[in-house]
Amino acid sequence: MTTPVRVPLVDLRASYASIREELLAEFDRVLGEMQLFLGPNVRAFEEEFAAYCETSHAVGMSSGTDALHATLRACDVRPGDEVVLPALTFFATTEAVIHVGATPVFADVDPETLTLDPAAVRDVIGPATRAIVPVHLYGQPADMASLLEIAKKRNLRVIEDAAQAHGARSLGQRCGSLGDAGCFSFYFTKNLGAFGEGGCTTTNSLETAERLQRLRNHGLETKHTHSLVGHNFRLDELQAAVLRIKLKRLDEAIARRREIAARYDEAFAGSGIRVLGRRADAEAAPHLYPIRVADRDALGVHLAAAGIETGIHYKVPAHRQAAMRSQLHRCGPLSVTERTCDELLSLPLYPELEDDQFAYVVERVLEFSGESRPSARVRSAS
Repeated sequence: MTTPVRVPLVDLRASYASIREELLAEFDRVLGEMQLFLGPNVRAFEEEFAAYCETSHAVGMSSGTDALHATLRACDVRPGDEVVLPALTFFATTEAVIHVGATPVFADVDPETLTLDPAAVRDVIGPATRAIVPVHLYGQPADMASLLEIAKKRNLRVIEDAAQAHGARSLGQRCGSLGDAGCFSFYFTKNLGAFGEGGCTTTNSLETAERLQRLRNHGLETKHTHSLVGHNFRLDELQAAVLRIKLKRLDEAIARRREIAARYDEAFAGSGIRVLGRRADAEAAPHLYPIRVADRDALGVHLAAAGIETGIHYKVPAHRQAAMRSQLHRCGPLSVTERTCDELLSLPLYPELEDDQFAYVVERVLEFSGESRPSARVRSAS
């Protein structure tokens, strides 16, 4: 009997170990100066992240959820408006729409990429529609060419939910730079993750950026003047310090993620394991590696017994969450979304995943599916 090899879904300790000395030195400097929010690290990170995303502006936020909330407000999405979005996403996307008083309108996803289906979007747009929120799910860009065309014809705002897509490209441009604004999460498991919470909005609009800066800081115009009712959505200095250090290594980490995802694709080709489709006009930055299997729960149990951690992203679509029973919302047909939520299982994917761990995961998955073949290997990222 094979001795189980522990393979975590994500290895945060390994990501910390690689930057520990540099990070502790920067923490010591920040704590010595005691400027703990909207200080030099936040300002520098905003400049660096805007440059990375190829946008004119970036505004640091306290979380990805808060970035979405504030950005919807900054883009004049108001009570009575409708916002089209997928139901196959983390619930925060839906929450942000509700927080501004707008009505979520759920459209189905493409059966191969699991991102917002432009044909489904066209079918649910109505006279109250104000914005589209494409989600670049799992680091896979949505069909931005089609969605931007729809938005242009209908005079709609496009707010990219890029919470899982740091470094991804669509139509040759960075995700977060194609729509009116892009919203990122720096939750600690993300491709670019803080050691706590954090978020950011990128935009090429100076007006939007300036409004976001006020919204995140209680609507302050000057030290004693509040020009609007805002929030406390500030990114703190310590998290900005983490993000600046990690940003320098982001492209290397994404390259490793792409390599591992490609090896998974190769290993499962021709098997009963269904993997995500890839858009020809996009360059994904894999955040998660979900596979689709008919007996998802049984496979999860099988892998857990072998010491392999997995996740489900996502088990219950947004429109079926209990919280939505009391919320005004509208749905188009969601057959792909509902079927897919019963099939998804996320496998370990992170830059520090070792060759033997990867091979072990592949072997155990194929073992469950009744197949046996040499495992695909990944070379060391070092």
